[in-house]
Amino acid sequence: MSERHPIIAITGSSGAGTSSVTRTFQNIFRREKVAAAVIEGDSFHRFDRQEMKQRQADAQQQGNGHFSHFGPDNNLFGELEQLFRSYSETGTGTRRKYLHDTEEAAPYGQEPGTFTPWEDVPAGTDMLFYEGLHGAVVTPKVDIARYPDLLIGVVPVINLEWIQKLWRDKNVRGYSTDAVTDTILRRMPDYVNYIVPQFAHTHVNFQRVPVVDTSNPFMSRTIPTADESICVIRFADPKGIDFPYLLNMINNAWMSRANTIVVPGGKMELAMQLIFTPFVWRMMERRQQAVGAL
Repeated sequence: MSERHPIIAITGSSGAGTSSVTRTFQNIFRREKVAAAVIEGDSFHRFDRQEMKQRQADAQQQGNGHFSHFGPDNNLFGELEQLFRSYSETGTGTRRKYLHDTEEAAPYGQEPGTFTPWEDVPAGTDMLFYEGLHGAVVTPKVDIARYPDLLIGVVPVINLEWIQKLWRDKNVRGYSTDAVTDTILRRMPDYVNYIVPQFAHTHVNFQRVPVVDTSNPFMSRTIPTADESICVIRFADPKGIDFPYLLNMINNAWMSRANTIVVPGGKMELAMQLIFTPFVWRMMERRQQAVGAL
C-alpha cells in the first residue's frame, strides 16, 4: 500500500459484472478530477487469442481438459505483481492493451485478439486503477493482494455469473451454448483455486443475488434485471463505514450482519457511489499530504 501512489483493484470472474464497478469509478474520477492510470487485466494474459487457441488444442490432445485463462500458466502474474510494486513505490510501471475486437484494434492497425506493445504508465497520475481476473491473487510465488489500497470483489452467485457469461458470449461474441458451457467446465479447477480465494483478501465484496428462478442457467434466455435482484455488500473491516448514512440514503436497504448491508439491485451503483467516493477523497487527501511533505 502507498499513500503517494495508491492502487484500486477490482477483481472478479469472466461474466461477473466488474464493468459496472469500473463505470462507477470512471464517473467518480471524472467528477473528482482524478487522473488514473487504467490497467486491463486481460492485458496480462500470457498468450494472444490465436496462440491461446492453439495451446488449448494441444493441451486437449495431451489429455489436459482444464487449460484456462484463470490459472498461472496462462497469465503473467509476476509482471502484474511487478507493476503493482513499481507503481506503489514510484508511480511508474509498464502496461499494454489487449485488443478485444475490430473497433479496439483499428486505431493500432492490428488484428483483434492481439496485444499492443508494452509502454510506460503515463507520468504524473494520481492513482492506478486495475480491473480484471487477478487483482487479489496470492500464490507461493506472488502476492498481488498486498499492494492495492482498495480491493473490490465482484461476485454474483454462481448461476447468475454463468447466465451473464452465457448471454455475453452468445450475443456479443457469437459463441454457441455448447462452446460457452465447455469453457465454464474447463475453467472450473482454476476458478476454484485462483479466482474464489481472492475474495478472502478483498476489502469490499459486491454479490448480486437474483430473486427469480435461475436453477438452470444454461436454459435461461435473459439475464435477471437489477429490479429482480438484491445486492449483498460485505466489508472486511466495517470500522469507519457509516451504515446509518447508507441506510438513510438507500431506500429499502437493510443490515444482514454487522459488516454487511443489503440493497435493492437497482440501487447497486448508487451504493457504490456513496461508498467509494469517500474512499477516493481520503486517498487523494493522503496523497496530497504525502507529496506535500517531500
